[in-house]
Amino acid sequence: MSITKPPDAVTGARLGAPLLALAAAQLVIALDFSIVYVALPGIRSALGFSAQDLQWVVSAYVVATGGLLLLGGRATDLLGRRRMFVLAALLYAASSLVGGLSESAGTLVAVRAVQGLGGALLFPATLSLINTVYAEGPARNRALAVWGAAGAGGLCFGSLLGGALVQLFGWQAVFFVNVPLAGAIALAGHLLFPADTRRPARGGFDILGALTATAGITLLVFVLVRAPETGWRTRETALLALTALALTAIFVVVESRSRAPLVPPRLFARRGLVGAMALTALYGATFSSTPYFLTLYFQTLHRYTAFGTGLAFLVPAVIVAIGARLGAKAVSRFGLHRTLLGGMLAGAAGALTLGPALADSGSYPPLLPGLLLLSLGQGIGWTAMWIAAAAGVAPDDQGIASGLASTTLQVGGALGLAILVASANSITGSAGAGPLDGIRTAVHLIAAGLCCGALMVLAQRRTHIPPTGPAR
Repeated sequence: MSITKPPDAVTGARLGAPLLALAAAQLVIALDFSIVYVALPGIRSALGFSAQDLQWVVSAYVVATGGLLLLGGRATDLLGRRRMFVLAALLYAASSLVGGLSESAGTLVAVRAVQGLGGALLFPATLSLINTVYAEGPARNRALAVWGAAGAGGLCFGSLLGGALVQLFGWQAVFFVNVPLAGAIALAGHLLFPADTRRPARGGFDILGALTATAGITLLVFVLVRAPETGWRTRETALLALTALALTAIFVVVESRSRAPLVPPRLFARRGLVGAMALTALYGATFSSTPYFLTLYFQTLHRYTAFGTGLAFLVPAVIVAIGARLGAKAVSRFGLHRTLLGGMLAGAAGALTLGPALADSGSYPPLLPGLLLLSLGQGIGWTAMWIAAAAGVAPDDQGIASGLASTTLQVGGALGLAILVASANSITGSAGAGPLDGIRTAVHLIAAGLCCGALMVLAQRRTHIPPTGPAR
């Protein structure tokens, strides 16, 4: 086994070229998730997807990423941060090339699953590199802010870029654009990051734990993605859910008896990490679900074009990036606890303001106050929760800690979206109500969820880190 030998941690104001590569990696992960949405109509007509199966162009990526993040996090710790970073970027480049050349629905779904594997390897490798290359405190906080802003930009600008690419070059362009980006990231990772050095094995790799964890989490995410379509009370959903729970129970038993567990039990003794996992789950269920309903509002309800929808997300993208930067400064100045609380409350206030502004007219300016507050809270919360997940964790455990927090982000997002969609649909189908009422209900539930997040932060006061001086 091998690890990345930690270099002298960066503590000064200059974050350097490595951060550009890490931010670009996060940009690609976010783009891969969001850019494909506007290409779905073209993909359906070109490759013959049915209306029911088209969702798997998106869901295959989500299921693979959510199921494999834990494995990717531990592989980063044991096999090397740089090695996994480069491998994941190359997976993105190769699978994107195949995706653009796909001529069948099955091939494209398989490509999206491989891209999800790339995301499951790249995300924890990127976070682990940030948390070891940059010293805990202002330098790491600033690095996380830049990284978070890149991810926010990818999620929101993905629709805008995708709309332009599809309009000019066809649906294949949303895949081809990743090839040079991911290839350049792989090369930069090889050149800029410290080499992985070997060390004596400490008990081997927990194969059985890895298999049961991956299978259980993958199946759970699959159920959460598919159940809104097939029904929560069907026999298929019940059997899959029970199987996922059984695999998770087996994983817990295996981990308790393993000499080299996939998830070291000592990590759960860190209240900061456990609290951060709870917050990432809630973040995924609330902030990460909002673009789904805004897309419905813009495109389905008011017939915005794909490019017009991308433009509508432009302001939120900029504000999220600003919020990510402010979050890093706020943590250094006011502490992690107060920053997390402020992000949750700003997001809740934004959602409460946005709900009544959603109207039949489709006018954009009335939405801005709510969007600004919601996006500001999203950016602040994003940076702060990853600082919380990394604080006090040893370098050799940074990968699995990142994998744990990002897994709860994905599972929370899948569960939250399923609940929100079901709630919105139940309102839409009731007498005298329409799609707009369902979307408003979802936004109000997001506000309620963020208020619960604020209460969670108040209950975790001891997880905050002290101020480390003003960020530059």
